[in-house]
Amino acid sequence: MRARVPILLLGGILAVTGCGSGDGDARVTVAERQLADAQEALAGAQAELAGQIEAFCRTGSSYVTALDRYGDLITGTAPTVGDVKEAGADLAEPRSQVVTSIEKLAEARQAVADAEKELAEAAAALASARAGASLPPAPSPSPSPSKPPEPGASVADTTVSRVRQADADFTAAQAGIADQTPLRQASERFNSAAVALEMSWLDLLGEAGCATEEQRGQARDYTLAVQKSLSTAGYYKAEVDGVYGPTTVDAVRALQKAHGLTETGAVDKATDAALQSDLRARGGAAADEAIASTAAVQQTLKLAGFWTGPVDGTWTDELTEALKAFQKDLGIEPTGTVDAATIAAVEHARAAKPSPAPSVSPP
Repeated sequence: MRARVPILLLGGILAVTGCGSGDGDARVTVAERQLADAQEALAGAQAELAGQIEAFCRTGSSYVTALDRYGDLITGTAPTVGDVKEAGADLAEPRSQVVTSIEKLAEARQAVADAEKELAEAAAALASARAGASLPPAPSPSPSPSKPPEPGASVADTTVSRVRQADADFTAAQAGIADQTPLRQASERFNSAAVALEMSWLDLLGEAGCATEEQRGQARDYTLAVQKSLSTAGYYKAEVDGVYGPTTVDAVRALQKAHGLTETGAVDKATDAALQSDLRARGGAAADEAIASTAAVQQTLKLAGFWTGPVDGTWTDELTEALKAFQKDLGIEPTGTVDAATIAAVEHARAAKPSPAPSVSPP
């Protein structure tokens, strides 16, 4: 009788693990439980990813706003070299927050990938268990919720490279500002690098799913028009790509220098007038470019509800006031200039309004 005890125990273990004859149902039960657990784990990982996407978009937008705010401070006031250095230091925290959110986002995306792999393995194990028990294949599991947009999944390598380069340039510009640096040189270095960094981030946030293509398109259309005009006037030599980066900023500054204007790298009424003057002097198609760049501003403000005048390519005092009203409504310094602040405001204004086309919620 003593010999029968371990044999009975062994038989029970085999039954539970599905190793005994007629124990296929037990194996199927275990496999079904594991599949359910895997599905639950994937749903949890996807929910966490959605939260991290939202955090990424939120911190990224906050960083862009911070860059915008300090750019306004430098160009809209009479700063000291100390103010410029302090502005750079104050940007360290929002930059750190967005870097942290990127790291957490990467972890969340990896967790989803791991959960998807485990779910596939659990489904295969269940199919094997049912086949071993001579049972028909299980019905296909209900489709899992559609995955949220994943920042980075559709972002072009060139966009990421622009952000990295702009970040490196901005860091270098900050490092190059010392107490002995002439004030004008310090403010121009800071503003030029900040504009380029802000615009590269806006592109990244848009491609990452934080804004719809329509929202990004408005800012891009304006930048394209400016680049074409600058190119025709002989100030812009690079590719016309709709990216308000360092090359565009430098071209605007070259235009301003040629006309004795303050070299900010941003387009205000005086800068636009100077550009249109150059283009009109060339005549023909060049004059048409001058009209197109201002018309792009008017159309953008019209879509946002801040311009009721004609879209005729003429920059007037009323257009400047409309720009100021637009910026003020968005909590941006009302400068009346089309700089990174204005373009960022276009992005945020469109993002804040319901879009007629369905879109996935994001950061």
